[in-house]
Amino acid sequence: MKTIKRQTVVASWFFCISIFTAPLVYAADVLPSWNDGKNKKAVVDFVERVITPGPDFVPEAARIAVFDNDGTLWAEQPMYFQLFFALDRVKSLAPQHPEWKTTEPFASLLKGDVRGALAGGKHAILKIIMATHAGMTTDEFETTVKDWIATAKHPGTERLLTEMVYQPMLELLAYLRTKGFKTFIVSGGGIEFMRPWTEQVYGIPPEQVVGSSGKLRYALQDGDPVLVKLPEINFIDDKDGKPIGIHTHIGRKPILAFGNSDGDLQMLQWTASGNGARLMALIHHTDAEREWAYDRKSSIGHLDKALDEAKDKGWTVVDMKKDWKSVYPFHRNGGDASMSESSGK
Repeated sequence: MKTIKRQTVVASWFFCISIFTAPLVYAADVLPSWNDGKNKKAVVDFVERVITPGPDFVPEAARIAVFDNDGTLWAEQPMYFQLFFALDRVKSLAPQHPEWKTTEPFASLLKGDVRGALAGGKHAILKIIMATHAGMTTDEFETTVKDWIATAKHPGTERLLTEMVYQPMLELLAYLRTKGFKTFIVSGGGIEFMRPWTEQVYGIPPEQVVGSSGKLRYALQDGDPVLVKLPEINFIDDKDGKPIGIHTHIGRKPILAFGNSDGDLQMLQWTASGNGARLMALIHHTDAEREWAYDRKSSIGHLDKALDEAKDKGWTVVDMKKDWKSVYPFHRNGGDASMSESSGK
């Protein structure tokens, strides 16, 4: 009789423990680097709504989430990281191009005048990228990018560029995938520049990367088929190009979109135009101490019209300073929390 009572008591204790601990397990923080507040709540509530049977339920096949890359998933100051790659390529290729000594923007670059070289705006940037990315096969280019990204460091932090990713966004990507979302990058950056490393850094495979591209030519080299990169633009995946890129590469309208600049406005508008539950969000760079503070007056990551429209339409605007406990993965591990370079608003 005593044994039965003892078993009953033990069972009762286990029942009580399970009752009290179950909510704690359910309420585990899925975004630990995000501060509690309306924006974190908006993201989590949206995700839970669309995966739960009811009026906002979205089938798993339609759970498409798109993210800009520069300034949304990793840093973009003092200039886009692909430009660092292109500038290094200019230096290595210069002996093969003596005409660059007197041809802009290459002449300025070879003199160390990056600001002067980029004074020509997007035209100068495209000229640099086309000249430094063309001539190789796609396999050769992939190898070149992989070798470069493995050691390339940020000039301000001296951290690897692949460490300059946003910890809160890594958590968001992982959280979405556990809920049946397919995560895509939709960036103005080069599609072939991003594809070699996005799976390792973000968990996003190459077939889920949408970006700008140059033209290619099919050829036979020593009897083997190759694709050769040409110095011609094929597609610019920026501004109104982003909805086109999404339609062409993905074939479904997203239900969630994150950006950080006016270059992402049309992508957010395209996402908002669909039926059912939608989440449109901007990353607002407001943290001059842990990252950089910039928006309307910045030539990199210019955020003006998109910020106004987000506020007008009630889209989520993530305030980096207020909403994120840590910015980079190394911040969580006690790394230096300050930036040695800054960008004004």
